Amino acid sequence: METRSNHLLVGSVVLVLLAALMAFAVWIAGLSGGETKQYDIFFRQSVDGLAKGSSVTFAGVPSGQVRHIELWKPNPEFVRVRIAVDNDLPVLMGTTASIEGVGFTGVSQIQLTGAVKGAPPITEPGPAGVPTIPTKTAGLGALLNNAPQLIERLSTLTERLTELLSDQNQKSIGSILANVDKFTGHLARGGPDLEASIAEARTTIREAGIAAKQLGEVAGTTNALLNDQGRPLVQDLRKTVQSAERSMAALDEALAEAKPGIRTFSTQTLPEMGQLVRDLRAMSESLGSVANKIDQQGAGALIGGPALPDYKGRKEGK
Repeated sequence: METRSNHLLVGSVVLVLLAALMAFAVWIAGLSGGETKQYDIFFRQSVDGLAKGSSVTFAGVPSGQVRHIELWKPNPEFVRVRIAVDNDLPVLMGTTASIEGVGFTGVSQIQLTGAVKGAPPITEPGPAGVPTIPTKTAGLGALLNNAPQLIERLSTLTERLTELLSDQNQKSIGSILANVDKFTGHLARGGPDLEASIAEARTTIREAGIAAKQLGEVAGTTNALLNDQGRPLVQDLRKTVQSAERSMAALDEALAEAKPGIRTFSTQTLPEMGQLVRDLRAMSESLGSVANKIDQQGAGALIGGPALPDYKGRKEGK
């Protein structure tokens, strides 16, 4: 009877302690609930490893825990995760959330990063009634999201490597390597000639540089000669051209003044001179005939007329 009473006493004490512990936990939860703030995170990826009570860290510092996880009914592509963090945690504009694995246990946690000093806090309510923290794919989540593309690329790379390393391509690669070996051998044997050619090229380049320098000096001398002697010559030439221009202008003025006289000479004087020449010719012919008459008949021919020939009449009877 006493043993049974002891067991009942021990059980009662244990139940009382458990009840006190539960009450203390509820009290602590109530106190902490008043000093926390809640945020929603919408993940468009698998949230495997997360559960209610999973840790929330800020730059690696424990700062809260996951309160609720559900599939977002308005858009099933997203998973809504509600978290509760410390009230004094600086969740500012620029803060992002990502899922990171904890070691190799398969357990995940939410990592908050990216707070910028001086940025305003995230306070605008989201579609579920509390502020929303944007997501950033990182860690295992990023690897899982990119796994299909990575596998596809690996498969494509494997196929291309298989095609590249086919028997025919291997023979071609072997031939290329053999040709490269022959080429390097020829190049090694022609090394001295190549060095001599390089030396000649250096000499040619040096001589070309000297020639270019001399050409520059000649050009400078030519420029100086043109500047020193060419300028006076150009000035004399300009003066000659100006004098010729003045002479041409004077000639134009003289021709302009002589035009009326030339026109009168051509229209009046020339015809009169022609008539005078004709009269002189007639007078010359007359004087010539008078001179001939005097020469043949003497001076009396100018006074008397010409002698008539004797005329004898016919006798009768004859």
